[in-house]
Amino acid sequence: MGVSENYKTIMQELESLKQLGTPTLIAVSKFQPKEKVQEAIAGGVIHFGENRVQEGIEKFSDLGKPEKDFILHHIGPVQSSHIRKYAGLYSFVHGVGSQKILQELKRRMDGDRWKIRYFLQVNLTKEDTKSGFSKEEVLALLQKKETLSSEFCILEGFMTMGPSSGDPEETRKVFQEMAKIRKEFYPQGKLSMGMSGDYRIALEEGSDYLRIGTAIFGERT
Repeated sequence: MGVSENYKTIMQELESLKQLGTPTLIAVSKFQPKEKVQEAIAGGVIHFGENRVQEGIEKFSDLGKPEKDFILHHIGPVQSSHIRKYAGLYSFVHGVGSQKILQELKRRMDGDRWKIRYFLQVNLTKEDTKSGFSKEEVLALLQKKETLSSEFCILEGFMTMGPSSGDPEETRKVFQEMAKIRKEFYPQGKLSMGMSGDYRIALEEGSDYLRIGTAIFGERT
């Protein structure tokens, strides 16, 4: 099946599971050719995710108007050298993993007057290969949550990933823990959890955004 058919198949599955919630499906287009992105837009896909900021700029800058023709998410770890590139194209960032990055993001977006919604990335698996706040760090940060949003830089919620092992039971525990933190400390926040291999578990545990690439676009080139 092609990109559009894969997308529609997953959307139909989510529709059949709507008693669990109605998440936003982000089509992760990292390392995929521009032609597949164009096919996806033609097939009705709105939300796209890119790991590399510059790759997203090269791929999407001439594909239409942001927020109208597509909504672009940066789903990789946020690096200070790339923050200046968000304005004018990116609407969401999912990988804010330190207070230094958060302060720079707020400063830059307020200065550029470009509205962006961000997620605090939380590393609940404690793996060195994953970025993000520890559980203790994010709980401390949420004690002063009134300072976490500004006019143009708005806290959307939390992002986390399951263990690299892919073990379903361990993945569920991680997602449950993230959902518990949201419920207890920032109930209005959204959850960005779940990828091609574990999005069904994420949906069952209350995820609001699913980041799915391979299941939509096929293997990356």
